[in-house]
Amino acid sequence: MKQIGTILLSIAVVFSLIIAVPAGGEAFEMTDTIRKSIIAGSWYPGKPQVLRSDIEGYLKNVQIDDFEGKIVGLVSPHAGYIYSGQVAAFSYKLIQGKKFDGVIVIGPSHRHYFKGASIYGGAGYETPLGVVPVDANLAEEILSNAGGRISFISAAHSQEHSVEIQLPFLQVALGEFGFVPIVMGVQGRGTCEEVAEAIYESIKDKNVLVVGSSDLSHFHGYDEAVSMDSIVIDHMDAMDAEGLLKSLEKGTCEACGGGPIAVTMMVAEKLGAKGSKVLKYANSGDVTGDRRGVVGYAAAVFFKGDDAEKKDVGTDVGLSDDDKALLIDIAKKSVEAKLLGMDAPDFEITSEILKTNMGAFVTLKKHGRLRGCIGHIEAIKPLGTTVEEMAQAAAFRDPRFPSVTKDELKDLSFEISALTPLVRISDVNEIEVGKHGIYMVKGLRSGLLLPQVAIEYNWDRLTFLEQTCYKAGLPTDAWKDKEIKIYIFSAEVFGEGE
Repeated sequence: MKQIGTILLSIAVVFSLIIAVPAGGEAFEMTDTIRKSIIAGSWYPGKPQVLRSDIEGYLKNVQIDDFEGKIVGLVSPHAGYIYSGQVAAFSYKLIQGKKFDGVIVIGPSHRHYFKGASIYGGAGYETPLGVVPVDANLAEEILSNAGGRISFISAAHSQEHSVEIQLPFLQVALGEFGFVPIVMGVQGRGTCEEVAEAIYESIKDKNVLVVGSSDLSHFHGYDEAVSMDSIVIDHMDAMDAEGLLKSLEKGTCEACGGGPIAVTMMVAEKLGAKGSKVLKYANSGDVTGDRRGVVGYAAAVFFKGDDAEKKDVGTDVGLSDDDKALLIDIAKKSVEAKLLGMDAPDFEITSEILKTNMGAFVTLKKHGRLRGCIGHIEAIKPLGTTVEEMAQAAAFRDPRFPSVTKDELKDLSFEISALTPLVRISDVNEIEVGKHGIYMVKGLRSGLLLPQVAIEYNWDRLTFLEQTCYKAGLPTDAWKDKEIKIYIFSAEVFGEGE
């Protein structure tokens, strides 16, 4: 615990040592300078064989099914490996063995204050696993496409850990590659937009991976940290860079690399990515057991196309094709009516199952990304009524998102999950991934994840349990607690055109 306290204290010191440097950068001229590692032997092992073995162990612990989407961006944490290495492995597992034309790693500046962003002007970064060369051509192309907010500031790189700490994972996952290290100073909206545009213009015809380096909230109690971090996670899940920047400006959440995350999302969206997934969340309290002042970590991916073939999910509750079509129509028209300030139309419901009391969730997506999801767990109203009410709630009362607007209606897709009754279980081995959703309750805290979530994120049973704990604001191993109540349910899941 003494070592843990020392490292956590060192992180705090990093934030207290911000010093000012001139806003203007130095003349960018590539040199043969190799930046030596500043954190080998402290933030990660200094011996090559130990470092490689540790990273391979982290990657081996990650169980993710084959991922078919074209990956364009990742988010990975940058704390010491004993704290965040296992979380980072969820991102790097997805690219293990893949080939890219290059990699861009974007990190925040913790020690030096400056405006804009800085590209390193040396020949490479050295880690115990070897030198990663800087792609001079790509670096100069990014600079030429920038509007003045990107330059070279040597002090931004000399003692900064946020870029370096990503490199050993990339070396193990990819082998040899060239990269461009970018460190961001003041992470304002204008800087983020300009850096994103410069990167996009430079890589739009290339197969380049963009990595945003960031930790989440710092030194809050466990429950407060989970609450704040969930805001960042929801924005990443929705690939909502604008929303993330607004939340950071308001102070409702924290991410020391909020700018790098936003830039990664902006570039991914410009490249045509429509898929986004937060693969793993944890904080230092999950590692150390000390919940008094924790640091949050998340791994995320942004990708083009489908991430996998559609898999069977849930169960058949007895809905006909006509029943499903009518429920989708009810959901869409109830939202449309609300936007127009009208009462929802009276739907002619003759199907007995739609008159039966049944729980349901309605999920809204915009361009494939989550835009709202709310439901009733219990069967307290007829299914048709439940869908009508939950569609409006998802559109206008999901606290994670602003209310849907008229302009968005044409871009929304609707998914409905008609639920089976809850069944309490005493053995978690009864949970069948893909068939069951999970609902957990402990005291005043509760969390629910639908059956399709585990399939969408390629989770195994253990990860599904851990993520449900997180959703409830509980430690990720809380499912082992004798006081917790665990329920399972299934659902018939369908969307437009199904």
